[in-house]
Amino acid sequence: MKIVFATSNKHKLKELQAIAAAQGIEDVEFILPPEGFSVEENGATFEENSLIKAKEVNRLTGMMSLADDSGLCVNALNGAPGLYSARYADTPQERIDKLLKELEPYTDRSAKFVCAMTLLDENGAHTAVGECHGQIAREPSGINGFGYDPVFIADNTGITMAQMSEEEKNKISHRANAVKGLAEMLKR
Repeated sequence: MKIVFATSNKHKLKELQAIAAAQGIEDVEFILPPEGFSVEENGATFEENSLIKAKEVNRLTGMMSLADDSGLCVNALNGAPGLYSARYADTPQERIDKLLKELEPYTDRSAKFVCAMTLLDENGAHTAVGECHGQIAREPSGINGFGYDPVFIADNTGITMAQMSEEEKNKISHRANAVKGLAEMLKR
């Protein structure tokens, strides 16, 4: 069975495929939407944005769809960058630099990655939310992953997500936890 994953981010697709395999989700091929897929993420929550994307890719393709919306929520910054994580600055490095600069005056560096994932099938929309709690490092470290991974130290690990192997990250990440919430449906 093919499910269209509503993203143009090939890193996310690769990560989803690895997470699904680790969850025992077989017989599902996740594919990208048509080239140029874009949708306005104007929801007020991760869940709303996830549903918006799932509905749009389903409308475009007529196929079962899966979408996620995720972001980094930093407690000292009142949850920012949150829904605007991907638009916090122009490039991944500028986003990290801005985050570290804004956190300079604070001792509380606690944060969490949040992922809302929506599966849209013939029975409607099913959403699961996964979180990964941790701290923001004082400087980037590691070469793996993408986004804020070089500055996010997951609880009980002592290393950034970018220092982890793909397998390690895919066991604890917010995206992995969201997929776990949908695993039984995806297996069917």
